[in-house]
Amino acid sequence: MTAQILEIAGQEMVLLSKAEFARLKDAAENYDDIVAAVEARKRREEGEEYVPAEVVNRLISGEIPLKVWREYRGLSQERLGALVGCQGSWIGKLEKEKAEGGVKLWQALSEALAVDLDDLLPAT
Repeated sequence: MTAQILEIAGQEMVLLSKAEFARLKDAAENYDDIVAAVEARKRREEGEEYVPAEVVNRLISGEIPLKVWREYRGLSQERLGALVGCQGSWIGKLEKEKAEGGVKLWQALSEALAVDLDDLLPAT
């Protein structure tokens, strides 16, 4: 690397070629990416869940969260119902917003699906 040190207005300045500056800038950005990847790996190893973009896109597009999470977890309506003590048909009604569940049911559903209750409740 070729650099010149100049003094301008009492401050030392470094003069680089445009190509050298671009190379250093790229290296700094790559370093930031590496640090972010290492931090993400650490969070993953500590148990943070990564949700696939497909699931996120379905939730953002307004699909019923209960259905999205149930399908992502690979559970049938009947199996999820059995886990929380209700009929699979009731899960179907909740997913179609044809029925409302009580607080205890929604808490049980959030625990069975391993999601926060706020992430599971339908939008009002």
